[in-house]
Amino acid sequence: MMSPKTEYIPGVCNIGQAEIRSRRQAGWIGLVVTILLWIAFLILRVPATWRLMLFIPAAIAAAGFLQTAMHFCAAFGIMGVINFGPNVGKTDTIEQAEFRRKDRKKAVLIILYSIFIGIVTAIAGYLFLSPN
Repeated sequence: MMSPKTEYIPGVCNIGQAEIRSRRQAGWIGLVVTILLWIAFLILRVPATWRLMLFIPAAIAAAGFLQTAMHFCAAFGIMGVINFGPNVGKTDTIEQAEFRRKDRKKAVLIILYSIFIGIVTAIAGYLFLSPN
C-alpha cells in the first residue's frame, strides 16, 4: 500500500489526511446517490432525458475518489492553496507562480476526468435503462 503523502508536492499532492477523508466521503456519497437514483429511475421508468441527471452524482463520486487517490484537491489547485493540517478547509496560499501553474494543470485534469466519468454514466443510464 502506498504511504500517504504528508508534504506539498506541486502538481502532485496538495492535501493531507483530513482533506483526503473529506474527499473520500464525498466520493462514497456521490456513488450511493448515483446507484439509488439509477435504481429509482429503473423502478419508476423515468423518461430517458431525465436519466441524464445521473451525470451530477456520478461526476461528484468520480471527483471525490480521484482526489482521494491522487491526494490532490482540484478546487485547491485552482485557487492556489493547500491544506495538510487537521482542520478541513483551513488553507495556506501557494506563493510560487510555477507551483500554482502545476497545481492548476493537475486540477483541470481531475475535473476533466470527473466530467468524462459523469458523461459516460449519464449516457449509460440514458441508453441502458429500459422504459419497458
